[in-house]
Amino acid sequence: MSQAEDPTRRDFLVQFGAASGVVVSGLSLPRGARAAPAIVAPDSARPISALGLQIGDVAGERAIVWSRADRAARLLVEWDTSARFGNARRIVGPHALETSDYTARVDLTDLPHDREIFVRASFLGLSNERATSEPLFGRFRSAPRQRRGVRFVWSGDTAGQGFGINPDIGGMRIYETMRARRPDFFIHSGDNIYADGPIPAEKVVEDGKLWRNLVTPEKSKVAETLDEFRGNYRYNLMDQNVRRFNAEVPQLWQWDDHEVTNNWSVSKDLSANAAYTEKDVLLLAARGTRAFQEYAPLRHHDESESERVYRHIPYGSLLDVFMLDMRSYRGPNTNNRQPTQSNETTFLGADQLTWIKRELLRSCATWKVIAADMPLGLLVGDGKDSAGNDLWEAIANGDDGAALGRELEIADLLRFIKHHNVRNVVWLTADVHYCAAHHYQPSRAKFTDFAPFWEFVAGPLNAGAFGPNALDATFGPEVVFQKAPPAANYSPLSGYQFFGQVDIDERSADMVVSLVDLAGNTVFTHTLEPQR
Repeated sequence: MSQAEDPTRRDFLVQFGAASGVVVSGLSLPRGARAAPAIVAPDSARPISALGLQIGDVAGERAIVWSRADRAARLLVEWDTSARFGNARRIVGPHALETSDYTARVDLTDLPHDREIFVRASFLGLSNERATSEPLFGRFRSAPRQRRGVRFVWSGDTAGQGFGINPDIGGMRIYETMRARRPDFFIHSGDNIYADGPIPAEKVVEDGKLWRNLVTPEKSKVAETLDEFRGNYRYNLMDQNVRRFNAEVPQLWQWDDHEVTNNWSVSKDLSANAAYTEKDVLLLAARGTRAFQEYAPLRHHDESESERVYRHIPYGSLLDVFMLDMRSYRGPNTNNRQPTQSNETTFLGADQLTWIKRELLRSCATWKVIAADMPLGLLVGDGKDSAGNDLWEAIANGDDGAALGRELEIADLLRFIKHHNVRNVVWLTADVHYCAAHHYQPSRAKFTDFAPFWEFVAGPLNAGAFGPNALDATFGPEVVFQKAPPAANYSPLSGYQFFGQVDIDERSADMVVSLVDLAGNTVFTHTLEPQR
């Protein structure tokens, strides 16, 4: 049945349009139309959920539904396998209070496997009127149990380098390009916001073109207060492409440096940075972490580490996704050439390294995707120290010899994967603001005790375009493909915005990895056959 003929999808689109007042797939309804009954109350008494809903961490029989109210309220969520909600199950969720910036989430459980799930979310006011907000509608496909084909997309870097929501071009259009691919889910590889990147009203870009932005007070300066960090997330959700995408595509979020400030680690020194009045990096990181945890549609970990970001997302017999955290546990950014492991060389940290080894060993899925928030072999600098030595932000250190510094942890992991015969491991990442395909081969490497593997790089989503970066030879990478702008910091007007797409075939289990640009053009594709 074609999409246009699918009555279930049409019901969803009608309800989505009624609740949001937007045009979806040719359907337009008046903003006042309602798709579900609501308690009649004065408008001033009704909560408003203008930033939409998000669906996240779809795994097994579970999924997160997230939303935000404009005042104290309680989140109510209904779900059904039909857009008509004839047999809906209703969950009375938590209160959305000022302590969480009025955000709330519900963890749906006992979902049927591999079914279209329709969601209706609203907020119940806490005033005497007990008024209910207009409903928000979402849809997603639950995770499979049996073997079936999978499609997902990934990228990173949203609203960076002063490139925000440009009304002249229809906002962050790449989210609509991704949505049109109808992926099962999306991996955001980090830099969900640029807390250190103010959004100006306008700026002149390549070829003298003018870029205009929607602006808000919280995005007019670097984020220092908790509300300013929160305001960065609220800003992105003002974009209609992002909200429409969020309502249909489940997300898996990572984080990186710009959720706090550029290239932050425990050694970050802001004393000479005039943009900041708050110089305490760890305090900024605490506030940035709080805002990320409030706005990311992720499943919170247990009390042993409530803010943990690294996690395993099982997605049927063909795919396991392992979400890494390369920011929270790292040591200082140094010259990264220490010969032995120490607190200075920590990148993933001992606990996370033990976890990823254990989970890879347990995995029975055909493909094991490691979602990394930074690339393995690309040189990502962080200026120089007082002695003039290069400082390094990522793993590579510019020394093409044996593994040193942070490379020691990666060497340990790659050695483990080889010695335990963990097959079909693929690395996906973003961070460097261009797209690339890298093949790592022991015969080209200085550290050779690993099995060959691929790393694919995508991005940015809506930010300045850069690159390409140089490669470090320690793990033997080869550039099979790369596409970057002719000069640094090209705007999204130039088209150098990219996401990656992965398609796993149900029958052959072949993995097809594509790199796609803003306009939806596939600029590179490669097929990986699984090792049996």
